[in-house]
Amino acid sequence: MDGALLGGVVLALAAIVGSVTMEGGNISAIFLPAPMMLVFLGTLGAAVAGGLLRDAKSLPKQLIRAVTAKVPNPDTAVEILVGLAGRARREGLLALEDEVNQIEDDFLRRGLQLAIDGTDAEEVALILTAEVDTKRASDKAAAKLFADMGGYAPTIGIIGTVLGLVKVLGHLSAPSKLGAEIASAFVATLWGVMSANVFFLPLGSRLKRLSQAECEQMEVVIEGILSIQAGSNPRLVEQKLHSLIPRNAVRAQAEKDVA
Repeated sequence: MDGALLGGVVLALAAIVGSVTMEGGNISAIFLPAPMMLVFLGTLGAAVAGGLLRDAKSLPKQLIRAVTAKVPNPDTAVEILVGLAGRARREGLLALEDEVNQIEDDFLRRGLQLAIDGTDAEEVALILTAEVDTKRASDKAAAKLFADMGGYAPTIGIIGTVLGLVKVLGHLSAPSKLGAEIASAFVATLWGVMSANVFFLPLGSRLKRLSQAECEQMEVVIEGILSIQAGSNPRLVEQKLHSLIPRNAVRAQAEKDVA
């Protein structure tokens, strides 16, 4: 599990709480059930209405994925592929059959099995590339739902504030209550803006970044399988696959190895 999301959200919330406390405010004053319910349920409803039911059904799964997903390490995939390439070059492609079930990466296992079964290289590339494209489209839809919620939340919060101010205008005959009621009315706007920028938009961006990293690794795997199927030299396979890994990932891994 990568702690970037949780760490970032905790840091943002700590900044908000710290700011309120330093200004002498009461943090419990913003935790009002009515505006919170309006913002979160209203935002969810608007996002669901703007998409498809299947997207809404996947929301809990995507939320869990955003929090718990393990960021893929392309160097590990390259190491496995180079090892497979070496054995395939020495003993033949069929010699890899006993290693297929030991591979944890489902995508690599399926692709390697296609190659071992004698599937034409063009067909292997077509099948695996289509799977990457399908995953990319599915992940894009999931990220869009959270991005939409980030767009709707501030407006829903303003609606809550307007409703609160309508209530305030009905109590002009009691000036002593106006201050507290006006402050309460603006809590909805606070939650709308805060939920969008601390929760929904970061979740959408997180899902997009996870999808990018996962698809990049899948593309590396495709090239590795095709190279193995072609009987390429393991050293050339390693150089080719490393050239496909984003430079920042290679540098991070190198720094980790040095450390």
